[in-house]
Amino acid sequence: MARIALSTKPFTASGSTIAATARSYLDALIIAGLVALFLITFVIGTFFIPSVSMVPALQVGDVVLVDEIAYRLAGPADGDVAIFKPPVASGGNDFVKRVIGVPGDRLVISNGVLYRNGAAVGEPYENQQPAYTLAIRDYGIYVNGHPLDARTANVPPRPKWQAPNRIPDRYYFVLGDNRNYSDDSHVWGFVDRPNFVGRAFMVLWPLRRLHVLEK
Repeated sequence: MARIALSTKPFTASGSTIAATARSYLDALIIAGLVALFLITFVIGTFFIPSVSMVPALQVGDVVLVDEIAYRLAGPADGDVAIFKPPVASGGNDFVKRVIGVPGDRLVISNGVLYRNGAAVGEPYENQQPAYTLAIRDYGIYVNGHPLDARTANVPPRPKWQAPNRIPDRYYFVLGDNRNYSDDSHVWGFVDRPNFVGRAFMVLWPLRRLHVLEK
């Protein structure tokens, strides 16, 4: 009987420990769920890729995670994959493109090569070299030697420029990685800072393409 008493006493204590451990796990799960709900509601969003403009980084049908608080803390940076409201009619849909130029940058595309502030930019994400030339100069965006029309493209008036050949304050230049199959800043001009929604940072779906987006 003494041996039975000794064997049953640890069993009672173990049951109490299991219950306490279960409660601690449940508390942790509840906290994790609340944190996840907060992130999904206020910080992290999703975006469905509808077109080929960002191939190869983003494929049609990809779903990406979007940091919706990033641009409340700091402006977009060169190389970011950004979600934004375009300056043209889009049926209320947001666009996704890569940030190529920020305020103060000088941009030129010549012979298929992007030059930022006089230096050639390596673009491993680019699907193909652009078949057009481009330059920001004379208070405008020139494509194939012709300025974009400010009546149909978002090109600010001269008083908003700080220099004739640099992107004005609070304006950004974006391009699709699939350069010759993308409607972007070389067609409709700059994106205003308030129009940015967030920064895409990961392909979530399909699972076979799960990966973090790199600049």
